[in-house]
Amino acid sequence: MSAHDHFSLCLCDLISWLQMKRKTRRVQDGRPAVAFFHPYCNAGGGGERVLWCALRALQNRYQDVSFVVYTGDQGVTAEEILDGARRRFNIRLPRPVKFVFLKHRLLVEAKLYPHFTLLGQSVGSIFLGWEALTEFVPDLYIDSMGFAFTLPVFRYLGGCQVGSYVHYPTISTDMLSVVRERNPRFNNADYISSNPVLSAIKVIYYCVFALLYGLAGSCSDVIMVNSTWTLGHILALWRTPNRTSVVYPPCDVQAFLDVPIGEDNEEKEQKKCHSLVSVGQFRPEKDHQLQIRAFKKLLDRKEVEPAGREAVKLVLIGGCRNQEDEDRVLMLRGLCQELGIADRVEFKLNIPFQELKKDLTDATIGLHTMWNEHFGIGIVECMAAGTIILAHKSGGPKLDIVVPYDGGPTGFLADDEDNYADAMERILSMSPATRLEMRRRARLSVSRFSDQEFEGSFLSAMEPLMSTLRA
Repeated sequence: MSAHDHFSLCLCDLISWLQMKRKTRRVQDGRPAVAFFHPYCNAGGGGERVLWCALRALQNRYQDVSFVVYTGDQGVTAEEILDGARRRFNIRLPRPVKFVFLKHRLLVEAKLYPHFTLLGQSVGSIFLGWEALTEFVPDLYIDSMGFAFTLPVFRYLGGCQVGSYVHYPTISTDMLSVVRERNPRFNNADYISSNPVLSAIKVIYYCVFALLYGLAGSCSDVIMVNSTWTLGHILALWRTPNRTSVVYPPCDVQAFLDVPIGEDNEEKEQKKCHSLVSVGQFRPEKDHQLQIRAFKKLLDRKEVEPAGREAVKLVLIGGCRNQEDEDRVLMLRGLCQELGIADRVEFKLNIPFQELKKDLTDATIGLHTMWNEHFGIGIVECMAAGTIILAHKSGGPKLDIVVPYDGGPTGFLADDEDNYADAMERILSMSPATRLEMRRRARLSVSRFSDQEFEGSFLSAMEPLMSTLRA
């Protein structure tokens, strides 16, 4: 018997073993199971809000289905994870879910792959996906965190129906353009951008990776993307238009809409200090450095005004996923010290929802600086809370969120330190009545991003997959 025959036999035995595990579990449970792959489910970002809202919607609709979450979080219990979702997002699930705690999440950590990071994390996700599959074989598998290379593992080895919710393409044509044009960014080191040979090699690497990423993603039976920007890139890479739809992520707009901005707005406008609030995880692509440097330029301009620096403050609110993020916060604090603005910048890490709500409703400006943000839940929350949003002029914010509504603008867009500082200054110089008008218009525009809209769109997209469980 040839080596190929041995491999085929072993593969068939493996698939049979996995199918037997599913049948045994179905007999014991008496119901089908849907599993979500979300290794960082205890983080506090927008992706986690999508996970919990999706689970809540499915549990309410499908009473006879079990739900499972594959997570790599260690040192926490299921109860603590669910309590975190309640505190951070104000979300309570109708009934418990089963957590499968994976031991090898390190395999998808960027720090493990100083070079060829995308490839390393993707290969690592295959092994992490394999661990998940052998621990629990579901009937339906949903990748809700963007690990597309797990899809063929569950489809072809596990025999599962598979779906995906894509927040951000692992690679995009924009990333290729950055390398081709040799622009230094957080994902394109200076030593590569300054070297034509290394840049050419990286372009080839990205092109090959994009092909593999497209093949893996095309395994998905149902594909949901979170924005127009993401849709364009996924269609270009995965080439599955008939299975792909836009499902805007759920934003807790109602919790902010309950706070009036009419009469109470006068008290905010009369405050001696205007706060600029940024909401987002402390990841490199969020570009908090740009926020700090632009704020420094604003403070320099404020020096000549009577109220001076005391008239404004910057509040950075976000979550830390790991030690790398915590180190980044320390670096940002150091930058504030270096620029001499530490007294006007406040960091708030992993704060509860009620504190977040208060900070946003008290703020004058909501700040966002990520280049090509796929969507921007924090932006929507800022607009719903009644802040004047100042977002990056790219991606989802430009195409889907900070767009004209009812014949007028809903916020401001910028793309460099000077543009941001100019916009900050312009917002602060607007009359209270003009600001109030823009706030109200922005609030009305974000109703399309509510939890209810998400649940309706998500359940509609999931119906073809969920119907296979009843077959």
